[in-house]
Amino acid sequence: MSVMTIRLPDAQHERLRQLAKTRGVSINKVIEELTTRALTEFDLETRFRTRAARGDPEAGLHLLDRLDQENAHRS
Repeated sequence: MSVMTIRLPDAQHERLRQLAKTRGVSINKVIEELTTRALTEFDLETRFRTRAARGDPEAGLHLLDRLDQENAHRS
């Protein structure tokens, strides 16, 4: 596992701390969850663009539907 230092404005750090407290997890866990979401969206977008470049619109639309479903489950 890697260790990373990030710099945030004080107001953002406080809001992140409040979010973690509300969820009953550590700030580290919140960052991990947000990173997982961002990477999942990036992977889906990358696959969509690859399939779109191959000219397979049905497969691309299927990926967009999956992305919508994942976002709906997170809300």
